[in-house]
Amino acid sequence: MATESTLFTWTGIDRNGRKSSGELMATSAALARVQLRKQGVAAKRVTKKSSAIHLFGDKQIKPAHIAIFTRQLATMMKAGVPLVQAFDIIAEGTEHKKMRSLILTLRNDVSSGAGLAGALARHPKHFDNLFCSLVASGENSGTLEIMLDRVATYKEKTEALKAKIKKALTYPTAVIVVAIIVTGVLLIKVVPQFAETFQNFGSELPSFTLFVLQISEWVQEWWSLLLGVLFATGYAFSQAKLRSKGFASRVDAISLKLPVIGGVVHDAVIARFSRTLSTTFAAGVPLVDALESTAGAAGNAVYARAIQRIKDDVTAGITLANAIRGTGIFPTMLLQMAAIGEESGSLDDMLGKVADHYETAVDNAVDSLSSLMEPMIMAVLGVLVGGLMIAMYLPIFMLGSVL
Repeated sequence: MATESTLFTWTGIDRNGRKSSGELMATSAALARVQLRKQGVAAKRVTKKSSAIHLFGDKQIKPAHIAIFTRQLATMMKAGVPLVQAFDIIAEGTEHKKMRSLILTLRNDVSSGAGLAGALARHPKHFDNLFCSLVASGENSGTLEIMLDRVATYKEKTEALKAKIKKALTYPTAVIVVAIIVTGVLLIKVVPQFAETFQNFGSELPSFTLFVLQISEWVQEWWSLLLGVLFATGYAFSQAKLRSKGFASRVDAISLKLPVIGGVVHDAVIARFSRTLSTTFAAGVPLVDALESTAGAAGNAVYARAIQRIKDDVTAGITLANAIRGTGIFPTMLLQMAAIGEESGSLDDMLGKVADHYETAVDNAVDSLSSLMEPMIMAVLGVLVGGLMIAMYLPIFMLGSVL
């Protein structure tokens, strides 16, 4: 594994005898001086750039940042800007510190003679095998700018699909969390105040009120343990899904069967499958290799296994449409479009149309889900908060009716 590069600041004399300064990425100060010497600069001072202390650390590089970088690079290449110069321009306009560091590292690798695909492959955390193989295909065929444009479009549509699913889950999740916090505050801080008042009533309290008071006492005594269990359960779930393929597979299978949400997940997986296979096949990647890359980008273990089975069937000589039909889990529209694409020699175009259809379906489903969830969430909030308030005021109402 390559040593992580660091940002250095330098001052020196350029080949014209003028004082100059700047920044560059290198694995050590000595290698930074070597790079400067190759550029015709006699370095006088090379020091590691000090970084400001951030309370929550530096922001991580997200797939959305990679999508933006890919689009910028594709635009520069189509405009005829040399690759190394394009890296410099993009890095200069990037405010994200770690993304800027990554771009400068790629720039140094490419300027040192490494191909773009090879430079990207040194950062598998940000550029997967699919990304690197498409770029390599573009370099080998002399159509790098066209291939970067296709990769950029693929990344943009993939991130847009992820954003739509997050949109469907973020609002209800946020409201549920707020509801839990408000309910906890009421049970721990507000209900005990009413309990002290009820002690002076000298009469039996309603069953509903007693039930809420018992819950309040239990939460007051065990709230820290309950909170710890919730965090531990969430952490254990995330780790189990990350480390256990069997557990992750079961979770993915269950997610496809959930009411409403399952349909959104299904459509998203079909859209991702179609978009990935369309992009790789259009790039000239052999169908078997394209299916291998598509399985890795499926995003669902159930469909990843199905795609691997499709790949094996295609390798054995079965047509793509029949191989897809053999899995029994892909929609009829995809089967028909794949068959038409194979017969007409326009498989990438047909799969692209399928991807467009299911991406639109996900978008519409997310909008419908948001409209459906809003009244349901308000009803849950009304039951939780309203129920607590009724339980607390019910003895007061009964006392008023007696008086």
